[in-house]
Amino acid sequence: MKTALDLPDELVREIKIEAAKRGAKLKDLIAELLRVGLDARDGRTYTEARLRVDPRSGLKVVADTREAHPDNPISPGQIAEILQRHEAEWAIETTR
Repeated sequence: MKTALDLPDELVREIKIEAAKRGAKLKDLIAELLRVGLDARDGRTYTEARLRVDPRSGLKVVADTREAHPDNPISPGQIAEILQRHEAEWAIETTR
């Protein structure tokens, strides 16, 4: 769904910088940040990993915004969830 928002300039700058760092589309990052905020409000956790396109290779990769640590690996189940979410988002976009 398309919508218009009036956001503070500094906030938009921060989001654009973060999107560039992640190689993400601005709309996708804003949707992710809204999900994280809503989930936090409800006491849920949202996986911070998502599918993105590597700007150098053009390949799709599963990227996690959290610091890599051996005690906090991404599980195959989480990867499957990311891929399913990406596929669902793609299906919605192609039907518009």
